[in-house]
Amino acid sequence: MSYLELRNVFKTFANVTAVRDFTLDIDKGTLVSFLGPSGCGKTTTLRMIAGFETPDGGTIELDSEDITQVVPNKRDIGMVFQAYALFPNMTVRQNVAFGLKMKNTPKDQMDKRIDEVLEMVRLSETAKRYPHQLSGGQQQRIALARALAVQPRVLLLDEPLSALDAEVRVVLRGEIRRIQSELAITTVYVTHDQEEALSISDKVVVMEGGVIQQVGTPEEIYRAPQTRFVATFIGTANQFFGKVQDKQHVLVDELSLEVENLEGCAAGQQVVVLVRPEYIQVTTQKPERSGCNIVSGVVETITFHGAVTRLGVNANNQRIVADINVSETEPIGLNQKVWLLFGSNACKVMAVDK
Repeated sequence: MSYLELRNVFKTFANVTAVRDFTLDIDKGTLVSFLGPSGCGKTTTLRMIAGFETPDGGTIELDSEDITQVVPNKRDIGMVFQAYALFPNMTVRQNVAFGLKMKNTPKDQMDKRIDEVLEMVRLSETAKRYPHQLSGGQQQRIALARALAVQPRVLLLDEPLSALDAEVRVVLRGEIRRIQSELAITTVYVTHDQEEALSISDKVVVMEGGVIQQVGTPEEIYRAPQTRFVATFIGTANQFFGKVQDKQHVLVDELSLEVENLEGCAAGQQVVVLVRPEYIQVTTQKPERSGCNIVSGVVETITFHGAVTRLGVNANNQRIVADINVSETEPIGLNQKVWLLFGSNACKVMAVDK
C-alpha cells in the first residue's frame, strides 16, 4: 500500500480549475517531483498536501489516515519554501529550534536534534549567526534543517532552489538528494526545472493545465513520453508533422520518414513524428548508405553546450536541431550544407491531438 495517496483531488479558484482529478500513489521513502510550467497546479497540489489549501473534492491519505480536513500543524509534515521564510531576528540555532519548541520537546533532546540536523546540512559552524549573515544557499540549507528537525512524516519542497544561482543550485540539489536518501524520508519536490527534476527524483509527475500528463521514472519520462506536451517540455524534440503513408512510413511534405510502432494508426491519419536531437547523426558528405532517414539542410546556428554542440539546421524551411560531439565529428561551419541521419527507432509517432 502506498504511503501518501491522493484520490481524485481537485481545486478551483474563482471558477478557474487549478487542479483536476489528481490521483497519485507515493511510496514511502521516495522522492517525487511535480514538474511543469508556471500555473500548471503543482504548487496548489503541494499546498493541499500540506493543508494550506482545502480540496474542493477528493481525498488525501497519509499512512492510511485521511488527512484531507486535518489542519496543517496536525499533519506532521515539514515544508521548505522558495523564499526560505527564516525568522530574521533569530539565530540559526533558534530558527532550527522553532518547530521543536512548538512540540514542547525537552531541552536536552532539542539540543541534540539541533546539533544533528546542523551537522546533516553541514552548517554547524553557523549556529550563532543570523540569516542576513548567510548566503542564499546557506539560508536554504537552514530552512531545510528546520523542516527536518521535527522529524516529519513527509517533507515538501516548493521550488526550493529557484532563487539561487546556477552553480549553487546544482550543488544544493545534490545535497537535498543525499539527505533525503540518508533519512529515507518521503519527499515531494515542486519545480519547473526539468534538469532538476530528472536528476534527483525517483518518480516524476509531469503536469499541465492542472492535469497529470504522465507519471514515471526520469528515464521513462524522457525516453518514452506519452503525450506531445511531455515530449516537448522534457528536453528537446524535433517535430515532423505529416500523415501515415503505410505501416512503416509517415509522409512529411515530400519526405517519407521510416518509423516504427504505427499500430493503431490508420492510413492518411495526421500524426507528428518526434526525434530527439541526440539521435541525429550529422555528416558533411552525402551518405550512400540506406536503412535510415536522411534529410539535407543548411546550418543556421551553432551553439556550444559543453559536452555537446547543438546545430540548428534549416531543412526545406523546417528547423531541425541536432546535438553533436565535436571531437567525434568533422568540422562544421555556418551556412554549410549537411545531411542528417536518424533511424526508424529514433522516431516517436503520436496523433496530433495528443
